[in-house]
Amino acid sequence: MTDFIRFFVPLYFILFFLISFVGISYKVAKQIGKNPNVLPKDDSAYGLVGFYFKLMLFALFIYTILILIFPKDIFSAFKIIFLEHDLFQYIGLGLMIIALIWVIIAQFQMKNSWRIGIDNTMKTDLITHGLFRFSRNPIFLGMTVSLVGFFLVVPTVIALTFLLIGSILMQIQIRLEEEYLIKEHGQIYLAYKNRVKRMLSRY
Repeated sequence: MTDFIRFFVPLYFILFFLISFVGISYKVAKQIGKNPNVLPKDDSAYGLVGFYFKLMLFALFIYTILILIFPKDIFSAFKIIFLEHDLFQYIGLGLMIIALIWVIIAQFQMKNSWRIGIDNTMKTDLITHGLFRFSRNPIFLGMTVSLVGFFLVVPTVIALTFLLIGSILMQIQIRLEEEYLIKEHGQIYLAYKNRVKRMLSRY
């Protein structure tokens, strides 16, 4: 199992990044004529969130590469022993795969409204169909689930830290986007907000 995980984990996050960020962004950029990555690079609070999110992704990438190169050392470092079980690892692998598929579907359903960050220069459509009927933030939900799965596959304090920091940053970003969407779409978004929960609704 360890040999499979050491190759699966870095390959998974590389594919996640290439498909969900690079590939989808390239597709949308060709259609709208601009880069959909609109995260600010200034010294604002919003810019700081974007910076830490990029920093976390870089650290996560380095950690997965270390897992590949030094599996015995990394798997044993800061391990949470009571979670070290094949069942948890299988559940984690399943969650990671489902999360990737979920995120890709949500991104395709967004079409040209897909952005990395808040686009103040171009009004985008409010997407309420598909997976957005069950979650106002299906992409962030999928990313959170992928980190939960990663933690179950690699049950270490470091993987837990990625999950906690990633979740906090995504929750901040969600609230920043909600403020923007209320300004842009007004009562239409408020009605949608009352109907569909932030992360997952029951139907």
